[in-house]
Amino acid sequence: MSEQRTHVVVVGGGYAGSLAANHLGVRADVDVTLVNPRPMFVERIRLHQLVAGTHAATVDYGTMLGQHVQLVVDTAERIDTIDSTLALASGATLDFDYLIYAVGSTAAAPEFAYTVGEFEHAERLRGALEALGPQARITVVGGGLTGIETASELAEQGRRVTLVCGGVLGPSLARAGRRSVTKTLARFGVEILETAVVAEVRPNAAVLSDGAVLPSAVTIWTAGFGVPNLAARSGLRTDGLGRLLTDETLTSVDDIRIVAAGDSAAPSGKPLRMSCQAAIPLGAQAANTVLSRIGGTEPEPVNQAFTGQCISLGRSHATVQLARLDDTPINVAIGGRFGAPIKEVVCKGTVWGIRREAAKPGWYRWLKGGKRPQQIADAAVTVS
Repeated sequence: MSEQRTHVVVVGGGYAGSLAANHLGVRADVDVTLVNPRPMFVERIRLHQLVAGTHAATVDYGTMLGQHVQLVVDTAERIDTIDSTLALASGATLDFDYLIYAVGSTAAAPEFAYTVGEFEHAERLRGALEALGPQARITVVGGGLTGIETASELAEQGRRVTLVCGGVLGPSLARAGRRSVTKTLARFGVEILETAVVAEVRPNAAVLSDGAVLPSAVTIWTAGFGVPNLAARSGLRTDGLGRLLTDETLTSVDDIRIVAAGDSAAPSGKPLRMSCQAAIPLGAQAANTVLSRIGGTEPEPVNQAFTGQCISLGRSHATVQLARLDDTPINVAIGGRFGAPIKEVVCKGTVWGIRREAAKPGWYRWLKGGKRPQQIADAAVTVS
């Protein structure tokens, strides 16, 4: 009698999707297909470096995925829950027994503004910056972590940067972290307009809500993220931003065979902060939910813990904002030149961890309790 195999399709090859695909390798009877629109892994946490020309921000999938994972370079168009198929932009379809929804997040900007949120956007912005003289004025809109990292990366190179925060610089930081970031931005000569709000972007200017006009050869928009609308297009329920609504096991409220991970997941309508720090453990937990269902055991609920936020400030400085397990920042931060090597270790560690999971599926375990992945796989094999 031939072995009964299970086919899992993972949509999205970012941090969550790649980890989930590798993690599924703990069972030898599971075939995994990873669908991604690009032929390479994008280090999204380094896209501001791509913009500044200090890093390529890509890695060959051949070094990232386990041998049990088949990569399909294509774009997902629609999930058909009736026929259990995924329609691709090429016209092909993939059958699935389970589908892990890890499409990530997107960035949008008004006309005449650039974004950093996706690889193609960052490449386009890099081209625009390379065409400018070193004294051209650049405006970064958004005082969150992406805005801070982008502004500092460019200012460290001697560019004239204005950061328009729209309220508070680093709203997710405590006083110590904000003070550290502010000090380094000032060292690099960044002009910080903390409470100012950009009301309009023009080809060569950013117009503030009070009518003031900031000359701006390039305006970079980092004020918020959205998510792809694949779930909504497929008739699956989503939250107000478009994230797939799931229960606490990351399972879609509409279909038990669909499990979400990363930025595009909204467990119990209360999504975690969009971040690499959340995406990787959510990828592991999504894979474990699928493994449990294959074996007929009850999946465990989301069990997520945070440690803090790492903000790169150019190549020479960084701020590490420490936090409680629930992601609440505490008034302790490591800043300046002491923070830079920590941030770089974190960035390299994300790729290393995904590669480690490819070489040894089940290696990864999130921080806050939970069974070891191999225990879940063993239990599933025993039941099946």
